[in-house]
Amino acid sequence: MSCSSYRTLFASNLAFGTSKTVPDAQLVTVKPVESLVVPEILDGRDGTNRGAAGGSQLSATNDLDAVRAWLSNYADTKTTFENYRKEAERLLLWAVVQLGKPLSSLTHEDLLLFKGFLVDPQPAARWVSSTGGKFPRGDERWRPFNGPLSPASQRQALIILNAMFTWLVNAGYLRGNPMALLRQRAKRSAPRVTRYLSTSLWDEVKVFVEQLPRESAEERAYYARSRWLTTLFYLQGMRISEVAGGKMGDFSRRLGADGKDQWWLETLGKGNKERIVPASPELIQEMRLYRIENGLAPLPTRSEETPLVIPFRGRNRCLSRSAIHDAIKSIFGNAASWLRSKGAEFSDRADELERASAHWLRHTAGSHQADGGVDLRTIRDNLGHVSLNTTSLYLHTEDDARHRETVDRHRMNWDDSKPEGK
Repeated sequence: MSCSSYRTLFASNLAFGTSKTVPDAQLVTVKPVESLVVPEILDGRDGTNRGAAGGSQLSATNDLDAVRAWLSNYADTKTTFENYRKEAERLLLWAVVQLGKPLSSLTHEDLLLFKGFLVDPQPAARWVSSTGGKFPRGDERWRPFNGPLSPASQRQALIILNAMFTWLVNAGYLRGNPMALLRQRAKRSAPRVTRYLSTSLWDEVKVFVEQLPRESAEERAYYARSRWLTTLFYLQGMRISEVAGGKMGDFSRRLGADGKDQWWLETLGKGNKERIVPASPELIQEMRLYRIENGLAPLPTRSEETPLVIPFRGRNRCLSRSAIHDAIKSIFGNAASWLRSKGAEFSDRADELERASAHWLRHTAGSHQADGGVDLRTIRDNLGHVSLNTTSLYLHTEDDARHRETVDRHRMNWDDSKPEGK
C-alpha cells in the first residue's frame, strides 16, 4: 500500500550547546536518536535508575540502545513510529543537553521540569524552528520543536513517554517509572470537533480554486493539483499519511448488485489497518481529469504505481507528508489572501482559512457528512474510526439548533425606545 517502506529514519548534523554540568570538552552533537553520539558520562550505563545487574532482558547497555529497542516494536507502522520517536528524542535530548543527565537518571522532579518545558521550549533558538516550519531531519534548520505544544499535544507526549518508561521497567532496564508519579488529571469528555470548515467557508475555497489562472503549463498544473487535492481529501476523508502513501493502483471497481460499476479506494490507515472507501462517480471523474492533465490514461490499472498526488517532477516518486501538508496550506493561504482582497468584511473568514490544514479537511468531510444525515456507522467505516463515539464528535446540527433557539428566545429586551436621560 505505501509508496515505499520509509526513508532514512535518522539523519541530522545539528550541534546544540550543553548544560554547565557537562565539561566543555564533551559538547554533545545533537542528532536524531539513531545517529546521536552521547559521551560515556551521559549515556546511561551508570544511570541511577538502572535495573538490577543481570536483570535486564535487553542487550542494550546504554539509554540510546534501550530507546532504539523500544522503538523497534513500531518499525512496521510508519506514523506511530515517527510520533513515538519524536517524543523519545525530545526527552532524551532535553535530559542530555539541558540537564546534563542521562535518561536513566531522570527523577520525578526532573520530569516535572520537562512537563513545563513542553509548554514553552526554551531557549527557543536551541529547540524551536526559527520559522515555525518543518524541515527535513538532515537540514541544519531542523529543530526538535516547531513551536510550543498545544495542551492536547502535551498530554499525548506524556502518554507516549509513560508507555516507554513502563516498557523499559518491564524489560528490566530501569528500576522504576518516574513518569508514573506525575499527577494525572481526570480525563475530560471530548468536545465537538471544531477544526473544520463550515459549508459556506468550504464553498469559498472551491470558488477560489475554480478561479485560478490556467494560461501557462505551470498554472494548469497547479490548478489541476489544487482541485484534485481538495476533492480527494474532502470526498474520501483521508489522513495526510494515507494520501502521501497512496497509489493510483489502489482504486478498483467491481460489479454491484444492480449491475453497475462500483469504484472503491483501498487505504492503509492508522495502526497499519486496511480499509476500503467508496469512490463516487464524481471522484472518479475528477481523477480522470487530473490524470489526463498529467498525460496519463483516464483510468488507472490495477497495479499502477503512480502516486495519488503526482509530483511536478519525478512522476513515480511519492510526495512526503510534509509536502502534502505544504500543498494544502498553500491552497488555504492563497485562498485567504484572495478573500482579504474582496474587502475588510472577509478578514475573519480569511484568518480562519489561514489556520486550516490538511487534517481540517478530514474533519470537514466527517462533519459535512454527519450534518448532512449520512449514517454515523457509514462515516465511522469510511474514516476508519474504531468507535462511534469518535464519529459522533462530528455532529454539529444539534449545536447549531441549540444556538439558534437560545439567541432567538432568550433575550434581555431592553426598552431602547425611551430618550436618553428620561
